[in-house]
Amino acid sequence: MTDNRLSTGDAAPPFSLPDADGNTVSLSDYAGQKVIIYFYPKAMTPGCTTQACDFRDRMERFTADGYQVVGISPDPVKSLDKFTEKEDLNFPVLSDENHAVAEAYGAWGEKKNYGRVYEGLIRSTIVVDEDGNVDVAQYNVRAKGHVDKLRRDLGLATA
Repeated sequence: MTDNRLSTGDAAPPFSLPDADGNTVSLSDYAGQKVIIYFYPKAMTPGCTTQACDFRDRMERFTADGYQVVGISPDPVKSLDKFTEKEDLNFPVLSDENHAVAEAYGAWGEKKNYGRVYEGLIRSTIVVDEDGNVDVAQYNVRAKGHVDKLRRDLGLATA
């Protein structure tokens, strides 16, 4: 378990990371906006694709509800470029290869898989309010159904 999990009211750690095109995207780019930052383990794997496509398919509704979406993974930019193109993603996905941002957000830590214990990315979603503070922090989320659950948790319509 990681000990830097964020809680409601915490200041969201600043970050600047490259997107799928190699352009730098920073949390400060979203100043004054609500932003959903979701951490996922690996582009183009079944669970991560399901989650990314769920965000993609509901992007217009998130935008209408005043939210921006940013995905972050430890994948290199080249993988994110392929992922964005293949899945026609309509929001930025960022490369955190050294997982420093995931660590700052409490999304990197001990994982268990088939009896094996290792360090890795913990599928997590952090919602940052207009003032740059954490509104919602969810860890160990499921890929399938997460976007609808998040919308319900935020008091937004799911249908």
